[in-house]
Amino acid sequence: MLSYSCQYGLGNKEKDTAMRWLSIFNNVADQLYYPCEHVAWAADAEIIHANSSRWWTLSTTLWGFSLLLGIARSLRILLLLRRKQHTESRDFSQKTRAEMHIQALTIISNLADLANAIHWLPPGILWAGKFSPWFVGLMGSISSFIGIYKNYAGGSCGTV
Repeated sequence: MLSYSCQYGLGNKEKDTAMRWLSIFNNVADQLYYPCEHVAWAADAEIIHANSSRWWTLSTTLWGFSLLLGIARSLRILLLLRRKQHTESRDFSQKTRAEMHIQALTIISNLADLANAIHWLPPGILWAGKFSPWFVGLMGSISSFIGIYKNYAGGSCGTV
């Protein structure tokens, strides 16, 4: 993740300003998530003395924020592809249609993960702690199956 974020930098090569900022904020959320998760784990394992629940809450919040940014990014890509579709009309490529399909699947996958992320937050936040174990498993399975499909289909990361 760090390598990707360093390579992306401030997104100077990105044509679309909204995509640039969504990607930058997404990278920041992802970069902050991993250390928070590791601190929470280390606190649970009693390697360090810290309140693990606060660190788990922070890491889960960052995960949810990253998912929301990913959803917004995919929606932006779909909007840009729609505009492209209207300008190309008859020549709308199969590749562009496939990219729209991948972005729609990414949104569904991120929504399933977001449902679980909110479930794992402390009680009192939206539907935190309200899902049954089978539903948590179903949301995770949906996200996993979509991820496997996207990798199999060769469209794990799409760009406009």
